Amino acid sequence: MTVEERIKGVKAAVTAALAALTALWGWFGWLIVAWVVCMAIDYLTGSAAACKAGKWSSALAREGLWHKAGCVAAVTISGILDLVVGHILGGMPEAALPFAYTVFLCPLVVVWYILTEVGSIVENAGAMGAPVPAWLKRMAKALRDQVDQKLGD
Repeated sequence: MTVEERIKGVKAAVTAALAALTALWGWFGWLIVAWVVCMAIDYLTGSAAACKAGKWSSALAREGLWHKAGCVAAVTISGILDLVVGHILGGMPEAALPFAYTVFLCPLVVVWYILTEVGSIVENAGAMGAPVPAWLKRMAKALRDQVDQKLGD
């Protein structure tokens, strides 16, 4: 097998995986992907910023991973609640909505976590020495605060 054939095989596998994700979850799947990517970037930039400051420790790194695991648990619970609400609404014709209820809580929780991760990534970039526009910091915080205000803190 040539290198080009291997590259085509990898491209086909990635394309198939992305198509399957889109078919399975549609836009919500991509929201999850964005969140996972943001978590990874936050962890990597946080570790890099700590290394630069000479403050990296395995205990703090482990604490960060526990924090991420807690976020995964919260998103999982919100997804389960979405399933329960959808099941309840499906079994109660008198409570029928004018639209099909698929997900509501989980995307809100995921967006909130994405905004949290973005704010942390911006802070980490500044700690690593990158010039970060003040308006970007304010925007990341304002977006998260807006979600908190609209949905009740």
